[in-house]
This record gives sequence, C-alpha cells and structure tokens, in this order.
Amino acid sequence: MSLLGRWRIVEMPDYTEDYPDMMEPAYILFEAHGSGEFAFGCVTGQIFGGGDTDAVEFSWTGNNEMDEAQGHGSADRQPDGSLKGQICFHRGDEANFIARRETSSTAC
Repeated sequence: MSLLGRWRIVEMPDYTEDYPDMMEPAYILFEAHGSGEFAFGCVTGQIFGGGDTDAVEFSWTGNNEMDEAQGHGSADRQPDGSLKGQICFHRGDEANFIARRETSSTAC
C-alpha cells in the first residue's frame, strides 16, 4: 500500500508535547513523483525523493525558525497502519515521529 497522501504527525517523542503543533497542525505529505512537504513546530520542508511504496527515504530543504535548513529522512508503514519515521537535520538533530493518515470529509 502506498504512503502517498497527507499524514497527521501525532507524536514526536523527542520534543515537548505542545511543540509539534506550535505553528499549525504537524503533518507530512507525500505526493506523486517523489515530492512532498512537512511542517512541525517552527520547521517546514520540501521533500525530494519520496515514493509510492510502504517505505521511503528522502532529502529535504526548508526552514528551521526562519533559518535555512536541510537534511534527509525516512518513513515506514507499521503493521497497525501508522507511519513511523525520522526527519534528520544536516549536522544536527533527528526528529522522530509517528503519524496517522488524515481522512478527508466532505460536507453535504
């Protein structure tokens, strides 16, 4: 099954509980053709090299508290359907996360 789509980051064990949703609800998005994006806390990034599989590795570039940042990351689908991954900063920290697929609803 594919990881394509938007995933809500529900847990980041290396950060205080309120940090991931500081600016907006934390998420990671995998789109077709190996692109995507993520946001948590004061960090935003553009993903390069994701894929349409159950496990992905990617590089990213973006911002961390308004400073340019970059790194790499990975994500794997777990048996319970959640997504477990890591976003790593070049020469810096590693941000572990657990995410659940966002479900969209349409109003009638």
